[in-house]
Amino acid sequence: MRSIRALSSLALASVLALAIPIGAAAQQITVSAAASLTDAFKEIGPKFEAAKAGTTVRFNFAASGVLLQQIGQGAPVDVFASADQETMNRGVEQKHIDTDTRKNFVSNSLVLIEPSKDGVGVKSLQDLAGPAVKKIAVGKTATVPVGRYTKQVLDAANLWTTLEPKFVQADSVRQVLDYVGRGEVEAGFVYRTDAAVMGDKVKIVLTPSGNSPVTYPIAVVAESKQKAVAKDFIDFLSSDAAREVLTRYGFGKP
Repeated sequence: MRSIRALSSLALASVLALAIPIGAAAQQITVSAAASLTDAFKEIGPKFEAAKAGTTVRFNFAASGVLLQQIGQGAPVDVFASADQETMNRGVEQKHIDTDTRKNFVSNSLVLIEPSKDGVGVKSLQDLAGPAVKKIAVGKTATVPVGRYTKQVLDAANLWTTLEPKFVQADSVRQVLDYVGRGEVEAGFVYRTDAAVMGDKVKIVLTPSGNSPVTYPIAVVAESKQKAVAKDFIDFLSSDAAREVLTRYGFGKP
């Protein structure tokens, strides 16, 4: 959601506030979730609303670090779902998170992908250093968890510094996916679930090792005005209806 990422926190607050119908605010929550959760959460949202009559859930998808920045700047968010522990830990340190509600709810894995059509035939991490690979899409390590997982993998293979001149920095894992899917780069690192979403345009080359486990924490935001409903949404993610969706999109158990 690049338009929302581009807004100041004040503008974001105004947009979200205007979206709330008069009289309905008491039963509406805003969930800021990692970009890789976009498809699954968009399907889970209506199921949660159906299970909890009179409740509306709205989503804000972006890189986890960007979402935490928005929360820190006062954006009206009730639930925060991060693609890594580090970002959630920062939220706790900054006192933006209700720590009693924090839990891990899904897992994922990092994969290396290339375009399905006219790919250069990357088969190993070492191939990325070859002349056939001119550009590699990676998430920005400061704000995008997939970028930090990528750095862990390439550091372990002693390739990060070697490959750095080839990097095309992306604002989210979905932007990495877009770059590869459009053939603008020869390779990129995304989550397995993202590769599955664009399976006709990208193919998984390998599942590298060397990164910390990809587990997603979720929690109620400390400043939420709807903590009970926010907690209900988190609990709903453990329901059979939500687990079926998450599993279908390729997310594992935490």
